[in-house]
Amino acid sequence: MRADLRPLGLRLLLVALTLAIAIPVKAQEPSIPMAVNAVPIRHFAVGSHDKRFGPLEFVGGLSMTSPVDHFGAFSSFRFISPGTEFIGVSDTGFWFFGTVTRDAEGRPAGFAEFSMQPMVDGDGNSTREKWTTDAEGIAVRGDLATVSFERVQRIAEFEIERDAMGAAIRDLDYLVPREELRSNRGFETIAYAPPGGRLEGARVIVAERSIDEDGNCFAAILEGPMKGVFTVARSEGFDITDGAFLPDGDLLLLERRFTFASGVALRIRRIDGATIAPGSVADGPVLFTAGMDHQIDNMEALDVWQRADGATMVSLMSDDNHSLLQRNLYLEFRLLGE
Repeated sequence: MRADLRPLGLRLLLVALTLAIAIPVKAQEPSIPMAVNAVPIRHFAVGSHDKRFGPLEFVGGLSMTSPVDHFGAFSSFRFISPGTEFIGVSDTGFWFFGTVTRDAEGRPAGFAEFSMQPMVDGDGNSTREKWTTDAEGIAVRGDLATVSFERVQRIAEFEIERDAMGAAIRDLDYLVPREELRSNRGFETIAYAPPGGRLEGARVIVAERSIDEDGNCFAAILEGPMKGVFTVARSEGFDITDGAFLPDGDLLLLERRFTFASGVALRIRRIDGATIAPGSVADGPVLFTAGMDHQIDNMEALDVWQRADGATMVSLMSDDNHSLLQRNLYLEFRLLGE
């Protein structure tokens, strides 16, 4: 064996460079704090002081902007603390965190402690590619977030650590045959069923507009004794954009429709929990519909939570698509009769 006659310092430098190349350092993408400017929305119907819309009572809302470019494109969110602290995902591949602040009457007044952080791959680096980071739905239980992605169809679990969100810890089987899923019409909704109900706390996913031969949207119960595929009835051209379970086991679905003739519309439908079962077609009544004569935009996100006085609350958020013609809205309703 020939002796290496290079100086010791040079040899040590070469070893260090070799190790640096062979073992990449996992870079954590930074969290981006953002100031949010919020204008209160006092009346949901344009030109009207009505508060009652079907079984929903309008509480208040916000129209929000921020000087930071990444702000917006909100796809789904969940409250970590009822009506205050939240976590969400954007379809541009970001996590977002914040807190809803309130006025003396309990109405939403603004977003505080708001930040966004890019999603990262297994090496801790963001790809910033729409194709792989099109996050559409989120469900939260404890310190675990489950996120649904479109285009590259995927359901993945993440550990929640604000300002230090890492890569997915595992992917889940979404049960629906891959060939049935449309690239940009995949799973927009993922929600936990109530722990004590017939679905025993299982995660349920619903597609936006991946439909079967009867025109119904594919859906699945991902675990538990009722595990399996079902469908959700689709009607009147509305697409499913998010959903959350009520305490009694019914599923609230947020739906959106856009036509050049009538503009954007939303509706909320209450899916009968008894119809959510493998092989069934789940359906339920429309609670209310809103259009261009209401304070709405491209409404994509919905969550259900319990107020301190026991009221069941429904919160909505919009996706502005980073367009100057659209708005980032937060809307809050009380569900009456619960």
